[in-house]
This record gives sequence, structure tokens and C-alpha cells, in this order.
Amino acid sequence: MSSNSEPRVLSIQSHVVHGYVGNKSAVFPLQVLGFEVDAINTVQFSTHTGYKHIKGNVLQNDELEELIEGLILNGVDYYTHFLTGYSRSPDSLKQIAQIITKLRLKNPNLVYVCDPVMGDNGEMYVPEEILPAYRDVVVPLADILTPNQFEAELITGMPMKDLDGALKVIEALHNKGVKIVALSSTDLGDDKVMVALASNRDTCYKIEITKMDAQFTGTGDLFAALFLAWFHKSGSDLKMTLEKTIATMQGIVANTYNAARAKQPTGKIPVEYIELRLVQNKKIIEDPQINVNAVEIKRQ
Repeated sequence: MSSNSEPRVLSIQSHVVHGYVGNKSAVFPLQVLGFEVDAINTVQFSTHTGYKHIKGNVLQNDELEELIEGLILNGVDYYTHFLTGYSRSPDSLKQIAQIITKLRLKNPNLVYVCDPVMGDNGEMYVPEEILPAYRDVVVPLADILTPNQFEAELITGMPMKDLDGALKVIEALHNKGVKIVALSSTDLGDDKVMVALASNRDTCYKIEITKMDAQFTGTGDLFAALFLAWFHKSGSDLKMTLEKTIATMQGIVANTYNAARAKQPTGKIPVEYIELRLVQNKKIIEDPQINVNAVEIKRQ
């Protein structure tokens, strides 16, 4: 099958039985926006790792290989997009690189969207030996890269203390071969807002994101999926993609926060109250209303 009229995504990410991270955070929004999604789950856990007890199992590399082989043998390995998130080992990342090569045999125009999940707020939550595999093997294959600030700094080895630093980091990522760099969140705002950035080498846009006094999980996975979707649907319009992505996320996060605060009016919100409310916000996913515009940044 090689119909270009219908976007088809292969998404290789983590899976949780309860809650919304990894494929659980990415697949539903993509489907709502009209994408066929085939999902392979790198892990199957009861909940995300922010909960007290974690139970489940990990997909072994030979099992992943077998699943891909089955798709190829049955001739159902034509995809317009390939999306990857959390990987647990350098070997699994090298396997991702091999999968991209195989998928591009069937569709040379495959768009690879890579969310290089390694950590946040200055802390890595994957083994350190994953970094060289991302930096040297996977990132150069990516068409669209969606790191947060910490991950972008890790991959480039460069700090991002201000907007000028951010532009240097983005340029370094472009120089690795990445066509579109989208920084899902940075600390370049202030007490009230975070900043997201998106660049296609020629043009760079920034947009402000209102901060909430709560920690959300799965937002990076959601960002990557939405960015993939809107970049395709907008005909590669970078400004609109960033605006639609952030508008959707802001709507979902605000609704999730308000629902959680209704249950827990003061103090720290329990982790089980703050799972992203994707199903309840299907309309926002389908038709996000842009109320914050992206602003073009002039490069020096």
C-alpha cells in the first residue's frame, strides 16, 4: 500500500495501563486529527513512574525486531510518519535507526519525528550511555526534533542561558541534519510563562506558555504528536504548527488543572488527579483556538 492521501504513523513509545504518557498520550490525539496510527509499546507499565509502585514489563529488542518483521512480511510497512519517544537503552536506539532505514525503503519521503526523551529540570531519567546514541546515531536521522531545554543542552553540549544561547543550540541541532527543531519548553520566560521555540533554519518563532503550579506528565509526548499532526495538516506552516500545538496543550493542561483543583483545592495535587484529560478535551484537540500568537525571532 502506498497511498499518500492518508497520513499513517508508526509510533514506538512507552505504554501505561492507567493514565497518559508515551503512546497513551500520543495515539488518541493523532487519531482524532485524522491519522492512522500503528503503535508499538516499548514498555507496558501499570502507571507512569511518578507513582509509588511501578509494575509491568519491557519489550525486548528481539521482540521489537519480530514485530517490525511481521509488518514488512505482510506488506503493511508503508508510513508517512515515524514517531519515537522514550527508549531505555543505547541498543534500542540503534534498533530505531535500523527501523528508519527499513521504512524509508518503502517510503523515501517518510518524516521522522524524534522526541529525545532523556530528562528534565536538570535530571536524566534514562541511563547516561543513551546520550551518545541519541547524539551520534538517532538525531542526525530526524526530520523534526522535539527536545525540552535540558535535552537540547545534553545533545549539543551547549548551555541555553538566554535567547541568544537558545538560537546557538538550535543552529547546532540543524547542523546535525535536523530540518525542524522545536523546543517544547525552556526556562527563558519568567515566573508566569515558559517559552517554546520552533525553527526551520530560515525562520525561528517563539511562543509563551502560561505556567501552572503543578507537575504534569506526558506533556512532552503530547507536544511531539501534536507538532507532527499540525505540521502535516498546515502544509509545513511552522508558525501555525507552533500556535495550534500550544493552544491545544494549554487548553488540555488548564482543564486538567482545574479539574484537579476541584478535588484538591489547596496544597500539592496528588499524582493521580493530574493525569492529562485528553478524552474530555477531544473538541480542543480537533479545533484548538489560538489565543497566543507565535512571534518571529530575528537571528543576528
